[in-house]
Amino acid sequence: MGGRTSSLARAKPFASLLASLPAVEIAGNREVVVAGIAYDSRRVARGDAFICVRGEKADGHDFIAEAVERGAVALVVEAGRAVGVKPPPGGAIAFVPDSRGAMASIARAFYDDPSSRLVLVGVTGTNGKTTTALMLDAIFRGAGCQTGVIGTLEYRIGARRMKPAHTTPEAVDLQGLLAEMVAQGATHAAMEVSSHALALHRVDGCQFAAAVFTNLTPEHLDFHADMDDYRETKARLFEEEQFMPQGRHRVNAINLDDAAGRAIAARARGRTLTYAIESAADCRAEDIELTAEGTRFDVSLPDGRQRIEMKLVGLFNVYNALGALAASIGLGIEPAAAAAALAQMAPVHGRFERVPARCRCVVVDYAHSPDGLAKALETARQLTRRRVIVVFGCGGDRDPTKRPVMGEIASRLADRCIVTSDNPRSERPEAIIEQIVGGIPPADRHRCAIEPDRAKAIAAAIREADPEDLVLIAGKGHEDYQIFADRTIHFDDCAVAEAAIREIESGAHA
Repeated sequence: MGGRTSSLARAKPFASLLASLPAVEIAGNREVVVAGIAYDSRRVARGDAFICVRGEKADGHDFIAEAVERGAVALVVEAGRAVGVKPPPGGAIAFVPDSRGAMASIARAFYDDPSSRLVLVGVTGTNGKTTTALMLDAIFRGAGCQTGVIGTLEYRIGARRMKPAHTTPEAVDLQGLLAEMVAQGATHAAMEVSSHALALHRVDGCQFAAAVFTNLTPEHLDFHADMDDYRETKARLFEEEQFMPQGRHRVNAINLDDAAGRAIAARARGRTLTYAIESAADCRAEDIELTAEGTRFDVSLPDGRQRIEMKLVGLFNVYNALGALAASIGLGIEPAAAAAALAQMAPVHGRFERVPARCRCVVVDYAHSPDGLAKALETARQLTRRRVIVVFGCGGDRDPTKRPVMGEIASRLADRCIVTSDNPRSERPEAIIEQIVGGIPPADRHRCAIEPDRAKAIAAAIREADPEDLVLIAGKGHEDYQIFADRTIHFDDCAVAEAAIREIESGAHA
């Protein structure tokens, strides 16, 4: 991963990689053979095509000379951004309107369109993508399929695991992963599809046999113009021809309890199976039982009912299971087989994950948006008869408008709040915390404490908790790092909580 791939594809003439692109001008040797594709000049190897992509911090057009020096034989540049640049010796240069869009098409051609040889399922929405994708993977494996997963927690091909750089990788890396899945015998793949991936053309040209829409709540408004833009970006996965499987039927699983889901369902192409708890839907959860040990419910289906019992907790996981169930049924998997797979599935790391403790209930969750925090706190409230204590912060260099909103939610739904740092990045932790506290009504601030040091905040919450209280540590979930302006340190909420619990419990039993 990380800017170059080549090993799973045969070298190809440059012109053949551009054949499906409109408005391309090629100068130089059109038939020069390309051995690999790179979008990071530092990763260029001899015989590569270098695609000049504009990023947040750098522009590939500024590194053309370095790429050629490293052995690039072909260049892909945006028209008007590389005036006077000549083809590499014996090579070629292609001028395209949009290099990001071109990169997706080139990568797809280089890897021989691997998604066409997979049952690829894309999961999009604000919350629930990771768990829903992993539920789908469990169902596919339970049905005897060879699988792959691409998402926030990991990229996985069979038993091989890779640490992800993005929820959805860049187009070159993505097509390389899909090609490796095919080469390793995978038949099915579940992939989280972020709004960034759709907007930045990372998944362009992928053929999705099925797509799941989970929900839409305010998030990433530092990237999207507004909620309408955010929704329409997500909707592309369900509407555009380029994402439809060629020669196969498309299946959509869409949450009807979500307003954006209802709008997308009305426009989606292919067969749609809706799911819901509150609304009438094709797959509807009924008789829901939520406990600290797991979840049980019945699903009303078009052809009968299915009992679901699983170790995952919380109403949000009922929705996740419904999405995975609807998509898998649409792909031909029997409901009973899907239910059996969900029953065996272990809790997902960092997603309402219980930290081992003898006499305390401590939970770590990735909730980092207003809706995610609200759902996590509502679930916590259902699982304890006593107090809910929450530790949380907000990330720096991200949408600041959600900070006071999350402060208000925490103060309203928890009995005690400890506001701390998340990943402050280039911002001062104290400034972020001040914005969070600004959303807490003055009358409730006596129930809130401030501790910028996240480890100290976690330890304080656990020390304060009585045996029947529930401590929710929110915001970072599976992440094992903390990013500051001048450094990144190792930091794992689960490990920090376990250490605090051991210290407290060893003292109690000394």
